[in-house]
Amino acid sequence: MTKFNKTLLAMAVTLASTQTMAAGFQLNSQSATGIGRAMAGDAIIADNASVLARNPAAMALFDETAISVGMTYADINVEVSDVQYDTILGGTNHLGSLDNAAENKVIPNFYYINPVNDKIAFGFAAFSNYGTGTDLGELNNNQDFNTPIDLLGNTEVVTINLNASMSYRINDSLSLGLGLDIIQGSGTLTRSGDLTLAPGMDPIALNLVDVDADGWAVGGIIGLAYEINENHRFGFSYRFSPEMKASGDISYNANPLTPAESFDEIEIPMADIAQFAGFHQLTEKFAVHYTAQWTQWSTFDHIGLVDGDAGSSEAILKEYNWKDSWFLSFGATYDINENWTVRAGIANDQGVVGEVSSLSIPDSDRIWYSAGFTYNINQNSSLDFGYTLVDGEKVHVLEQSALVGQVSAYTESGANYFSLQYNYNF
Repeated sequence: MTKFNKTLLAMAVTLASTQTMAAGFQLNSQSATGIGRAMAGDAIIADNASVLARNPAAMALFDETAISVGMTYADINVEVSDVQYDTILGGTNHLGSLDNAAENKVIPNFYYINPVNDKIAFGFAAFSNYGTGTDLGELNNNQDFNTPIDLLGNTEVVTINLNASMSYRINDSLSLGLGLDIIQGSGTLTRSGDLTLAPGMDPIALNLVDVDADGWAVGGIIGLAYEINENHRFGFSYRFSPEMKASGDISYNANPLTPAESFDEIEIPMADIAQFAGFHQLTEKFAVHYTAQWTQWSTFDHIGLVDGDAGSSEAILKEYNWKDSWFLSFGATYDINENWTVRAGIANDQGVVGEVSSLSIPDSDRIWYSAGFTYNINQNSSLDFGYTLVDGEKVHVLEQSALVGQVSAYTESGANYFSLQYNYNF
């Protein structure tokens, strides 16, 4: 396969990689309490049913049925600036900048935990780990001649995680848990525009990539909870992530002079996630908590297409050199009185992109600044609010276009999370 063909094929990677891993922006938005403390201690605090998203073993800490339902508004900002490339005549074409290349998202969640007895509990959950939308197509309008249309376009992605879990208390200190994840992902991707082969010639309309795909995958999670006493406990979980296979309308234009080829599926390897959390009630009113989360991004080695209608049984779209990453957070909680609890946290979110960078998947190290509160309406119900400011670094991106050569740009991503959640204990 020629370099030109491989580069055009690689554009389909944007859908798959964003859908499964959201490398440019991962949505840690499973609960309002977690957002209010930078997810610090979320796998073991168990102050409401949303702990099910992080550690099924923590259900053993509940002695009554609990429900949590919430919604997060993610105000996402991705800035792409100083986009330019060198021409064959030695000059530089400038495509300008985009102040906001991402779409905001509303992300709902639901959790249910039911203790059967003092040993066994089960639960159900629905939440989203990934979801994003970027549109760089506007940059193609900032140049009269050719632009890197193979790199600039629209991407829309939504994922839903449906989880069923159970826990078993072995003794007063140790509890184990396991769960089944059913993941549904859907998205669209377009890479299209005009290509002029030489000055004075009529432009050729190209539809390089046109994808509208969805798929299901099955994964799992195991966890443990260890209680030193009622004031000090630790949690650990490991989420086994599957290979996602998305099918639908999947086509790419391997050669502008020939028809596009259709494929049946995109295959995407997903990363496993391990996390350790601790909680310590230091005084009657004050507690500290922390999380160390490791994500095995290095398993994301390439994206493939399967079963093409022109006889291609399999094709590697693009090789990646991503690295494993850490998310480290620390937080504190203070009970003001019987009605009000406040919390705060800070986190370091390590970027995953190594030597291979991408305009459509901007990534960098990020810092989380979080704060939130709980209002206890009565003995059985409460309302949580959480806010997080995600501050990402500005990074320089170099990416090769098959149409115009190497493209240079700067990307910077960040977000404001606003989350509201209602909890009820039966």
